[in-house]
Amino acid sequence: MGMNCIVYMGEKDVERQAPNVQRMLMLGATVVPVTSGSRTLKDATNEAIRHWINHPESYYLIGSVVGPHPYPKIVAHFQSVIARETEQQLLEKTGYNIPSKVIACVGGGSNAAGAFYTFYDFPPVELIAVEAAGHGIHSGKSAATSVLGTPGVLHGSLTLLMQDEDGQVTEPHSISAGLDYPGIGPLHAHTISEGRVSAISVTDEEALAAALECSRLEGIIPALESAHALAALKHIDLKPEEGVVVCLSGRGDKDMNTYQQQLVV
Repeated sequence: MGMNCIVYMGEKDVERQAPNVQRMLMLGATVVPVTSGSRTLKDATNEAIRHWINHPESYYLIGSVVGPHPYPKIVAHFQSVIARETEQQLLEKTGYNIPSKVIACVGGGSNAAGAFYTFYDFPPVELIAVEAAGHGIHSGKSAATSVLGTPGVLHGSLTLLMQDEDGQVTEPHSISAGLDYPGIGPLHAHTISEGRVSAISVTDEEALAAALECSRLEGIIPALESAHALAALKHIDLKPEEGVVVCLSGRGDKDMNTYQQQLVV
């Protein structure tokens, strides 16, 4: 359609997700490494919004459920295909279409919003959001927003936010680029605060172990984000009769550089 595509990406994420960057470049996009702040997702979002404000003829697009209204609502609506396909596939494979538990990783939270979408108003389904604990929740290198966050405004929405006493954003840490964010989408902030969704935090080490286990047992190399959701299974009391759905939000080929550095296989 002759439209230019500019992708803002944190410089740190450009390095650790090099295969994704190469794909975007081959498809004709311009990738702009962002060097401010922690050089991750938060800073990339800052620059994308700044570009949008300064170039009102442009179209701003984000893939997470963060930012000003109506973007979280738009993304959650489109991602709801995950929940609808979950119901269809459960019915085909098991004969029932309502799971006991749905587990998904949460940074901003787009895949979780999609996975939970049709089950929010059905209380028997337990919804579990899995955050990145990094080196440990209270290590100073974590992205466990539901534990460490307080109400604050980030990227145009009121949500739970990791911040200091002066309201300045506290830098998060996760081995996963998609979970390395100091807040969560306002939908998740609300549902976790209200108790409809429970939150679990998983460390870098646990996520790496889960990724390796999934790869060897199932032949599926998961994205590092998804590996956090898989690792949460060991934190949950599971019963044999339960139908448990874990959302694998992406492929692990984008994270092979990190896997090669961290895992001795």
